[in-house]
This record gives sequence, structure tokens and C-alpha cells, in this order.
Amino acid sequence: MTVRTCAAAAAAILASAGCGASSTEQPSTQKSLPPINVQAGSMKAGFTTMDRLVEAAKHEGQLNVIGLPRDWVNYGEVIDTFTDKYGIKVNELEPGASSKRELDAAAQLKPDVFDLTMDMAVAGADRFAPYKVQGWQDLPDDVKDPSGAWYAGYGGYMSIGYDPRAVKPPASFADLLRPEYRVALDGDPLRSEGAFDGVMAASMQAGTPRPEQGLALFAKLKQAGRLTDPAKANVVVAWDHLNAARSAAHPDAWKVTIPRDAPLGDYHMLAINKAAPHPAAARLWEEFVLSDEGQNLLQKGFARPARGEAMLMKGTLDAEHAAKLPKAPGRPVLMTIPQADAAKEYLKREWTKSVG
Repeated sequence: MTVRTCAAAAAAILASAGCGASSTEQPSTQKSLPPINVQAGSMKAGFTTMDRLVEAAKHEGQLNVIGLPRDWVNYGEVIDTFTDKYGIKVNELEPGASSKRELDAAAQLKPDVFDLTMDMAVAGADRFAPYKVQGWQDLPDDVKDPSGAWYAGYGGYMSIGYDPRAVKPPASFADLLRPEYRVALDGDPLRSEGAFDGVMAASMQAGTPRPEQGLALFAKLKQAGRLTDPAKANVVVAWDHLNAARSAAHPDAWKVTIPRDAPLGDYHMLAINKAAPHPAAARLWEEFVLSDEGQNLLQKGFARPARGEAMLMKGTLDAEHAAKLPKAPGRPVLMTIPQADAAKEYLKREWTKSVG
């Protein structure tokens, strides 16, 4: 526990002591800090200072994360930097786990923190320990739970990646019906959240998802024999950080565009397990991921930091990496949970019949 000493206050006490004070008496110069509460809902409430939070987390010595592939939005560097900075071992549990699997496996695997899609974060809110990071006010209101149960860490836009050697840049999803495009989704939309969002991006009409429109487009591609797997495609519909990472690795062979008429976006939510075995380390992790340093590391992996707008205004956003993100056509359109639920039910009924 740290202590604060105020020499000026000590001098004032000595000066007012009068003749009754012995020259050998030393007044107390220490101000006690409140006990640490590792279950608190904020750094200030539970630890008073960042140093005390770090001290408590180091005492625990470990952190359990789940569902964080090292090549996903630069999480490998985020994890390594956290370990190097604080000397805390990070146990990487089931890196490929889906959001649903993260929650289903929590009782057995005991993760400290979660990284989830918004629908799963909302569904699992009663299993999280509310915690508001120091940058809480910088997070947009529509991507955080008012109680602090969950909050956005990063996001992105659904995009179209394409091979510029084979095709021209598509201006819209409707362009993909042209015969030169061989198109792939990032998985099966009935099982993959990324593929489902790809169909939803193709369904956008004046900012509203029309799942029948997205289904019709991919059904036509299937009927024409031009809906294929990513290895054979010259166009891949996927989140922009995935297409951007591929473009960075192969700049002459892959480009990225976000259609102006379909700026569908989404965020990944962070949360602390209410039953976290390392509660202080969990809170330190959230502070780190949402700090300027953590947000810039995620942006280095082509994610869009949840605090990005505030960081830009404060001059703390990494401008070099920000310039490498695919150009966005405007603010993202975020589907509501009822919209997403209704669309998933529709695709569950119709996708196999129309697309297979």
C-alpha cells in the first residue's frame, strides 16, 4: 500500500503546536488510504490510484482470457505488451471460441474477461461484474451498458475485399451480380457471425436491414455458380480489419472498399466475469485495453478503437495507423438486437432452401 506525505501540512502542525510540544515529538505525516476492494465498479472506488490497482493485479499474478486469437485485431501484441508492462502471465483459453462458447464454457474454464458480440453481451449481462474504466466517458452511449456490465472495446465495418488484378472495385453489393465477380462470405451465415453480417450488409436499404434482399443477392450468385469459397474467390465479404490485414500483406493483390450505401458496423464488447478468479488483473486488463496505448494497439490490427473519436480530439490517436484503415463512407449503421434476431430467424428458415 502506498502512503502520501505532505511536508507543508507537517510544517503547519509544528508551527501551531506551541510551547507545550516537545522538540523531539514528530507529528503524523501519513494519510491512510482505504482498503482495496477488488470487486469495485471503478478504479477510483476500489483502488484509489492506478498504482494500487497494478499492485493488486501483480499480487494475483495471472489473467485468464478466452476467445482471443493472436492474429485477430493484433491481440497477440496486446497480450504480450500487457505481460511485459505489468509482469502478469496471460493464460490464453480457447482462442477460437465463439462468443456463445465463451459464455457456455465460463463455469468450466473460468475466464477473467470476455470479448463478445453485442447480442451475447446483452444476453449474459447478469454474469458480469460491472466496471467503468477511466475512459468511460469517451465511449459512445449506444455501445455501453449504463451500469458498466459491458462496453465496446473496438469495432469495424463490413467490407468488400477484392483482387484488383482481376476485377474493378465494386461500388455496391449489387455490383457483385456482374459476371466477373466470384464471391465468398466469411463462413456460413447460419453459424458464423461474420458471414451473417455480410448478408446483412448486402441487405441494407436506407439504413435498415432487409434480410430478404441480402438473401436474394446471394441466392442469385449461387444460381450463377459464382458463390464460392474464399480460396477461389476474387471478392470476399468480411469485416474490414480482416480484408485490410490481407491488403497490408499483399498490397498489389488485395484491396478493400466499404460500399457507400451499406455502412454496416458492429462492435465487440468487453466484460469482466463476475466469478473471475483474478478480479484485480481483470480490471487492470480492461483499463489497459481501453487506454490510449491499448486502443492504438488494436488500431494497429486495423480495428476501429471504441474511444477513437475522443482520442482523435485529444491528439492521442495514432495518426499513422489511422490513415491505413479503409476509408469509411460515414458513421456506421448498427443493427439493433431485435433487428438482428429477426434476421437470424428469417435466414434460419430460408437460407438453406434458397442458397444451400
